[in-house]
Formats: sequence, C-alpha cells, structure tokens
Amino acid sequence: MPEEVLFKSESTQSRAEIADYLRAVADKLSAHEAVTLSAGSDSVTLEVPERPTFEVKAERETDSSGGNAERSLELEIEWREGGSTDGADGSLSVE
Repeated sequence: MPEEVLFKSESTQSRAEIADYLRAVADKLSAHEAVTLSAGSDSVTLEVPERPTFEVKAERETDSSGGNAERSLELEIEWREGGSTDGADGSLSVE
C-alpha cells in the first residue's frame, strides 16, 4: 500500500521541549480530543480512536564502515481509518 505523508516535521530541540510536546499530545489523548500537529503553514488534525496500536522501537544505525552510529527512539500510534486495530495487547513501561 503506498504511503501518503500528511505531515512531517524535524528539528533539533532540547529534552525539555520534546517532553513538553509529548505531554501536550498525551493531554489530548487523555481528554479524548483530536490531536492537531502544526509547523509553519503545515498542519493536520487527527481523530485518534479509543484503542489504537502503540509501537515503541529503539534502533541503532551504523554507517557502512561501522564507525559512526545513530540511535533513535520511535513512538508510533497507528490505526486503520474507519476500522478496528489489529495490534497485540501487552504491557509497556518506561523505567
């Protein structure tokens, strides 16, 4: 299935700024409100269903010489438009 990017933003921010952004998203999810993402003139509003699939992934990528490594933490919330989710249930914690 082809992918259509509805919104994308990438910027260097402090840990505190990232935490504030994640808190704002969490507050919208807790309040059962739509989440609007905006950067400059771009924006998208998403109605997140009650039980979407939540994926957490930590990666390490190295260049072809194996010298430089880049780590990433990816947090993804996904769901099928107009349908139910197929994700596995399970517990997740941050320590």
